[in-house]
Amino acid sequence: MPTTPFDPACGPYSGLRVLDLSQGIAGPYCAQILWQQGADVVKVEPPDGDWGRHVGVVRDDQSALSIAYNVGKRGVCVDARQPRGRALLADLAQRADVVIQNFRPGVAERMGVGYDSLAERCPGLVYVSISGYGPDGPSSNAPASDSVMQADSGLMYANQTPDGEPRRIGLLMADIATALYAVQAASAALYRHARSGLGQHVQLSLFQACAALQVNDILAFGMAGERVAGAVSAPNGVFDTADGRLSVLALNNDQFARLCRALERPDWLADPALASNAGRMAQRERLHRELSAQLAARATGHWVERLAREDVLHAQVRNYDDLAAHPQAVHAGLLEPLAQRGGKPLPFARVPATAAQRPLQAAPAVGEHTVAVLTEWGVPAADIQSLLDAGVLRQEKR
Repeated sequence: MPTTPFDPACGPYSGLRVLDLSQGIAGPYCAQILWQQGADVVKVEPPDGDWGRHVGVVRDDQSALSIAYNVGKRGVCVDARQPRGRALLADLAQRADVVIQNFRPGVAERMGVGYDSLAERCPGLVYVSISGYGPDGPSSNAPASDSVMQADSGLMYANQTPDGEPRRIGLLMADIATALYAVQAASAALYRHARSGLGQHVQLSLFQACAALQVNDILAFGMAGERVAGAVSAPNGVFDTADGRLSVLALNNDQFARLCRALERPDWLADPALASNAGRMAQRERLHRELSAQLAARATGHWVERLAREDVLHAQVRNYDDLAAHPQAVHAGLLEPLAQRGGKPLPFARVPATAAQRPLQAAPAVGEHTVAVLTEWGVPAADIQSLLDAGVLRQEKR
């Protein structure tokens, strides 16, 4: 794929230089969101690449995970194991507006790109550090991953089966939540810089982010002294139809009445035992048994029409093909085609509420834009060539 010059597209962060030293998910996704909002994001990788390139479903030496969180970035390959590589990273960091790293505490300092050394020379720098457990404390150097963090932070406890078995949430929830908190904190730091000229060291951990994500459940546990599990209303669940599955629920008396009309169940509506949510919760097993039998007798489309007509809370349980075909998804252009090498275009979902949408650009190969970026960022051509000859830099050739 040919090198594409950076196009300072529209967006609130147009012209902002972001040096992304991070790997995996939390740091890269934080940087990628900044790209969606207009920033020029340079992804720096070692010769073996970001470890996330090799995890999960892979196409043309790049995983879906790597593509998802690195779309639009320009790729530079630097061997920071060599002194000249570390010196170059420090030089690039001083030319950036934002630096993002997610190494264990102490690693960035050993690479010569720790916050304190950079801030002395660049007091306006916004520097984002993401770690598993934070910069200090008894767990600061413990290895962390999404699964580890879901267990350690209570997320698995919150996602128990009805019989109390903890389960991992089937998304990279700890990493994704941390990325969202990180980009918000980075945006606040950039706003502060715009007002005062001052930089900031933004520090956050997956451990903190997972706790913040669960603030309601943690408060409820503190109030009740135990985990209060299960639905808060009845009927409320996922039910089989003749050809699919539907989520159907009623949260109050008015919604229950709507459901009764949609299902043509005047007997439920007239039953004093079902006149309140408390009564319906006591009759939950009966309601679910009868609702299951009724819904299973007809196709999903039949029930969707009936439920929608009465404005009942419901949704078809969809896979990703179904999502792509959802009328609202089609109307909103929810999934955009991403031209990523190695095969057909891939469906990509942007972050919501971006002020302007720049054209999608493929996630880079390792070192795809090394020479172009370093030239643009002011590194002399002779130095670039010398570093390439010494194996400190790599420029991908396609």
